[in-house]
Amino acid sequence: MSCFSCFSTQEKRTARRTHSNRRTPAPGGLPSIEPYNAPQPWPENQKATPTPRSHNTKDTTNKDDASKNIAAQTFTFRELATATKNFRQECLIGEGGFGRVYKGKLEMTGQIVAVKQLDRNGLQGNKEFLVEVLMLSLLHHPNLVNLIGYCADGDQRLLVYEYMSSGSAEDHLLDISPEQEPLEWFMRMKIALGAAKGLDYLHDKANPPVIYRDLKTSNILLDEDYNAKLSDFGLAKLGPVGDKTHVSSRVMGTYGYCAPEYQRTGQLTTKSDVYSFGVVLLELITGRRVIDTTRSNAEQNLISWAKPIFKEPSRFKELADPLLGGNFPVRGLQQAVAVAAMCLQEEAASRPLMSDVVSALSFLGPEANGTPISLPSPPCDENQMAEKEHEEREKAVAEAIEWGSNSRQVALQSGIPSLL
Repeated sequence: MSCFSCFSTQEKRTARRTHSNRRTPAPGGLPSIEPYNAPQPWPENQKATPTPRSHNTKDTTNKDDASKNIAAQTFTFRELATATKNFRQECLIGEGGFGRVYKGKLEMTGQIVAVKQLDRNGLQGNKEFLVEVLMLSLLHHPNLVNLIGYCADGDQRLLVYEYMSSGSAEDHLLDISPEQEPLEWFMRMKIALGAAKGLDYLHDKANPPVIYRDLKTSNILLDEDYNAKLSDFGLAKLGPVGDKTHVSSRVMGTYGYCAPEYQRTGQLTTKSDVYSFGVVLLELITGRRVIDTTRSNAEQNLISWAKPIFKEPSRFKELADPLLGGNFPVRGLQQAVAVAAMCLQEEAASRPLMSDVVSALSFLGPEANGTPISLPSPPCDENQMAEKEHEEREKAVAEAIEWGSNSRQVALQSGIPSLL
């Protein structure tokens, strides 16, 4: 499974695809919204019309047709100020260009939540606020953060999410303090797999497909069991449908994570997200920021530094985070680097689909296809250990060859050698 030829680059046909308001939004409380015309059937395990999050409230219908698509609860500013103790500093759990995030407790239900208060002069404006409310009201998946509600009182814009107790992947990976325990290898792969599943849902199950456009470690939130969920959908955009190959958009996102073709042309596809995922996966492998001006000139750009190593499998260990202390399976490292390298191809057409990435990453951790499995018990002697590793390696390689052999030619054309 560890070869670069284990991805099928043939495009797949995209699958077809409240806690209600305690009060009716006041006129002008929620700005006008363009209707989100989601086509008919969603997958069977998804609901075309989100159901109320609680039975304790009545449904409220806004006369504005656009607002009918919003299935999140509405809050007053007073309610959220009470939940966060009037936005006290002690409740602050995050801050960025969009504004601040506070931990709060809803008075009516006692639920612990995260409240994002958008900076009126910040990077995330009214349009991004509306996009996020609409997207997260319509899209539901275990690897997408759950939107509980929003507040649009006057010029206040706040979003209320489920509380993710372990923070973001960035908190546990980049610039960690000396007393902080670094993420162990299998936990990193678990986070990568969760993020990949979230993207796969957006690309292949949502109809029309959704391009996330802002994947980075700070936007991957973790619950108490380190299950990963994508957050911050303000930059998300509906993908191309019908005969269209891309959507055109002003270039937005975070420097270092954007795909090169998107930066050059403004043409956005789901493969743009695949590139961003490759960056995130490489950060998880190396423990380095994609752009780090504190390093030497040759190592400031993570992708530029890593690409020459991609071509020399014997050097792959140089990419491993030193904080791992060598505690990782060598073959697993090779496979993870293989996935990252394919995602980071310059040509968008050469990158794998996220469904292929999910299949590949399923072999790299203590979870296979979402079903927990036990890690191998320590063998009695070195011969048993070697035999066990050989069996596992052969099984993984055979599976990879079976579902990815038809893309070997693409890998050879890319100039990156196969690991087989």
